[in-house]
Amino acid sequence: MIGLPDGVLVPDPTTFKVLPWVKDTGWVLSDAYLANGKPCPLSTRQILRQQLEKLASDGLSMKVGLEFEFYVFKLLDAKLAPSQSGYPPEAPEVEMIQHGYQYLTENRGDEIENILSFLQDNLQKLGLPMATFEDEWGPGQCEVTFNPLSAIEAADAALLFRSAVKQLCRRNGYHASFMAIPKVPNVFPSGWHMHQSLVNSAGENVFVASEDPGPLSKIGMNYLGGLLDRAPGTALLTTPTINGYKRQRPDGFAPTKASWAYENRGSMLRVIGGPKNSASRIENRIGEPTANPYLYIASQLIAGRDGIARSSDPGDSVTAAYLADRPVLPRSLMEAVTAFKQDDVLKRELGDTFHNYMVMLKEFEVNRFLSAVTDWEHNEYFEMY
Repeated sequence: MIGLPDGVLVPDPTTFKVLPWVKDTGWVLSDAYLANGKPCPLSTRQILRQQLEKLASDGLSMKVGLEFEFYVFKLLDAKLAPSQSGYPPEAPEVEMIQHGYQYLTENRGDEIENILSFLQDNLQKLGLPMATFEDEWGPGQCEVTFNPLSAIEAADAALLFRSAVKQLCRRNGYHASFMAIPKVPNVFPSGWHMHQSLVNSAGENVFVASEDPGPLSKIGMNYLGGLLDRAPGTALLTTPTINGYKRQRPDGFAPTKASWAYENRGSMLRVIGGPKNSASRIENRIGEPTANPYLYIASQLIAGRDGIARSSDPGDSVTAAYLADRPVLPRSLMEAVTAFKQDDVLKRELGDTFHNYMVMLKEFEVNRFLSAVTDWEHNEYFEMY
């Protein structure tokens, strides 16, 4: 237990890991509590746990499949001069570790096999249940998928995974970035796709359409409808940065509208499986890799449970996601903050304290961005006017 001025951090022994790349060093997560013993209302792990308790009261639990995209660069200059060490510090200078845009060809994959194998070996020693680890589309872009986990295990794994990848890369002369679109020529956007389903006390997937026409059961389709209904408000939790919204372009496979589909990767939600398919699930493609995993998963539970409570109808699937007549998702962090503020369901479920804190935190981030003079502005106006 670690004492804080107004509370304590209580280690969760179930999360303890021995770090294979650091001598005699362990890793453990802690839960934050106030001095009176109540959970800290700003603790995102506690927020997810509260949503899971509400789900459990309905006799259900959640399964999550993680799918991360990220970049690995060769580190040229870490920019550690005193003048470069402000907040935020200067971005490091990097170069590519391969040429890109040769989707899944064996030669491109072989160019980075050494670093991928190194990462895979260490991540597996941590016990992270990776299903695949492969070269993605962009130069040095990688994708990792995980076997299904319980919701809290998935969030904990996401946190450990990102930290481990960055540490392992840095120790070996590389720079790993989960930024959605780094300002590096010729990169392709990275996303975080979340696969999700609900299971009952017997371990059965309740999204499976056994008697219903499908593609999901009634509860699954209502959950799907809830994700669509709450998409504007939950955007702040699935895409929490200025940069994340710059994924929203037709060639980025990122959604721009609140729609669902079977195979169209431009849709926000993709339904996988079908009648009597035990692997039936929903893939949400809206997330960015930097998102807080506890808030991302909690946002899905809040929206999905609300959809089930209201028997929400998701409408018809789309075949042309970018052309479909569907509500437009927030196009910027500014729009996402506004939608979050206006969503009474999110405010009720997250609590006034956290909801207000999140609004203030993100409005501060937006204001810092708006007060900064960008390269675009300087190039656009400095010489002409």
